[in-house]
Amino acid sequence: MLKFLKGVVAGSGAGLKDLPYDIGEPYSSAWGSWIHYRGTSKDDGSPVSIFALSGSNAEDGHLAAGRNGVKRLRTVRHPNILSFLHSTEAETFDGSMTKVTIYIVTEPVTPLSEKIKELGLEGTQRDEYYALGLHQTAKAVSFLNNDCKLVHGNVCVASVVVTQTLDWKLHAFDVLSEFDGHNEASSGPMLQYEWLIGSQYKPMELTKSDWVAIRKSPPWAIDSWGLGCLIYELFSGLKLARTEDLRNTSAIPKSLLPDYQRLLSSMPGRRLNSSKLLENSEYFQNKLVDTIHFMEILTLKDSVEKDTFFRKLPQLAEQLPRQIVLKKLLPLLASSLEFGSAAAPALNALLKMGSWLSAEEFTAKVLPTIVKLFAANDRAIRVALLQHIDQYGESLSAHVVDEQVYPHVATGFSDTSAFLRELTLKSLLVLAPKLSQRTISGSLLKHLSKLQVDEEPAIRTNTTILLGNIASYLNEGMRKRVLINAFTVRALRDTFSPARGAGIMALCATSSYYDVTEIATRILPTVIVLTIDPDSDVRAKAFQAVDQFLQIVKQYNDKISSGDTSESPTLGISAMPGNASLLGWAMSSLTLKGKPSEQAPVASASSTALASTSSNASSVAAVIEAPDITPILASTSTAQADQPVFESPRSTDGWGELENGIHEEDENDKDGWDELEPLEDPKPSPALANIQAAQKRPVSQPKQVSTLRPKRTSTMKAPREDDDLWGAIAAPVPKTASKPLNVRTAASQDSDDPWAAIAAPPPTTKAKPLSAGRGRGAKPAAPKLGAQRINRTASSGMSGSFTVAKSA
Repeated sequence: MLKFLKGVVAGSGAGLKDLPYDIGEPYSSAWGSWIHYRGTSKDDGSPVSIFALSGSNAEDGHLAAGRNGVKRLRTVRHPNILSFLHSTEAETFDGSMTKVTIYIVTEPVTPLSEKIKELGLEGTQRDEYYALGLHQTAKAVSFLNNDCKLVHGNVCVASVVVTQTLDWKLHAFDVLSEFDGHNEASSGPMLQYEWLIGSQYKPMELTKSDWVAIRKSPPWAIDSWGLGCLIYELFSGLKLARTEDLRNTSAIPKSLLPDYQRLLSSMPGRRLNSSKLLENSEYFQNKLVDTIHFMEILTLKDSVEKDTFFRKLPQLAEQLPRQIVLKKLLPLLASSLEFGSAAAPALNALLKMGSWLSAEEFTAKVLPTIVKLFAANDRAIRVALLQHIDQYGESLSAHVVDEQVYPHVATGFSDTSAFLRELTLKSLLVLAPKLSQRTISGSLLKHLSKLQVDEEPAIRTNTTILLGNIASYLNEGMRKRVLINAFTVRALRDTFSPARGAGIMALCATSSYYDVTEIATRILPTVIVLTIDPDSDVRAKAFQAVDQFLQIVKQYNDKISSGDTSESPTLGISAMPGNASLLGWAMSSLTLKGKPSEQAPVASASSTALASTSSNASSVAAVIEAPDITPILASTSTAQADQPVFESPRSTDGWGELENGIHEEDENDKDGWDELEPLEDPKPSPALANIQAAQKRPVSQPKQVSTLRPKRTSTMKAPREDDDLWGAIAAPVPKTASKPLNVRTAASQDSDDPWAAIAAPPPTTKAKPLSAGRGRGAKPAAPKLGAQRINRTASSGMSGSFTVAKSA
């Protein structure tokens, strides 16, 4: 038996002490004598519905029926039956009068009549939604009649409510009773509270109280009649006033009319079973019903069916009623993705539907599911998330990105799939602004350093582009160590021409972060070499960059010449004419939408700088087929192509681990991000004197210089002020004191040999005589064990005759 919690409150309208819910405003309609209130939970504020039924005393018939309804609702569970949460019964005293009230708390619902007016659907969309609702109500009735052998007794519009996801649910169980079909001889009433049913909703046998005929009828006879009444009220938009109005079928859809007439058959035994209504009716065969039904049994479908369905779902959702899609289909889709029953293409549909929500609703309904999907192990899900990150990335909070999203995204940097590595790289354009400095310096830059030497040239190019875009999110010290090293040492010396072009453009886009000394000593010397690059696009970008940085240096010179010694920020790219397009280049290249194969490499003048892995083969082939690229690439970047990467004890991101080429003597201040080519300001006079001395120095062994930039080694020391700055490209000093060819000594003049002056010097080592043993060295033979044959000398007669015979 149901145990009621009773609260006794002094006075009228004081409320309930033990009810953990707040009662709000009532709805305008409800079934029978019940009042339907809006309510909220006192614990978390979640919405609920509260139904209240009052009586003058505890023995009131309405209260008895209400208690029956509470008991039935609490014990009967089905997806299409109203969910029970809580109930209580309270007594209030007003003078000498006692008032008893029953409260039922359920999930939040709205009366069907009010929800229909709120939705305002018309035409095909209205019919599809009505079909979905009738389908759900018929399943609830079939469950009661066929599975539980129960009779509801009063199925109508008032006994149906609508949930927040627009599902129809059956309630009003006050009349609900067991079907007593085995006791056909009994003439007593089978429905104890049948007097609560309106006369217009009663079939003929119930109106006559013919309980014998009712018991002989099938269990669904009374409720099938009620389904007919529900269909009439639904399509006519009017509350049934009398039974004769059911004959008016003008508003009933033609596809539903035959079943409607069978539901209202005058003979109880011939009425259509609600289970047969679900199976045979053409009316329920529409896009909305089929879509919702497929989602409800998704776990029973195979992978091919799922993939086909979810690929068609984005286009199908546009044809369905928008409110039903957002309130019913979207939650189903999010749940199926979250629990792994949906395929990766379902994410496309989820984001498509999410775009129809407001920003607040999107954050509440869609983002939690997306964040959970980043932890999924399915690679197809990860690819779909990264491909569409521009649709939801801005809605993610910085805390969620840094703590929940990025740790899972970072695993894609080292994935074996080049396509996934590239998608991970592109996603950082959206995620990087939301990362903390600790994450950027401790994790992100380490991954980007490895990607700059990735085997895929397109990934190397995109890494350079990304660094140019996220430079503003690095702190000043990190920019000093990372940018120039990444752009000049790696990007500008890459064998892939789009990567070199990306390095030049990135330098231009980040020019405001470099001081004049870095521009003059590190950037310009590296960029100017690319003005003779075999790729025309790289050469054009190099000339543009040289002009830009030279203008910065000239402005600095004018400033110094005018006597202004105050420090001011370096002239950035924003002040340079035509540089707005340079910065926009990097941004548009990474946010370009479309298939990867549609994104061309940087080499073309009209393309973006974002190269896709799908076009890597053709791009690399184009580079290799260039007839004159090899020697010039050797002159500009051969020294860096096969350069090893050393571990640095202080650097955490990788660019400080590059081979600097010149090491300063004092290593105490290095932290792994020192400048690659530190040069001190040379004094004009000594440098000029050293250059002239190198030009006049005699050359004894001329050597062909095949490269414009010889390979530096890591063992060189930092140049001092008195060192020869041009020693790296000058001819080596002869090790021996050679004499000019036209100068002859006194001894050579007296000699008759005219070639003595240029003859080769005598050998400094003596040649060792060859041994007699087949021209090999005189190595003592190893002693042999056992009996040996004695080699006799030629003096013996036998040996001599043998030798002569052999010679003959």
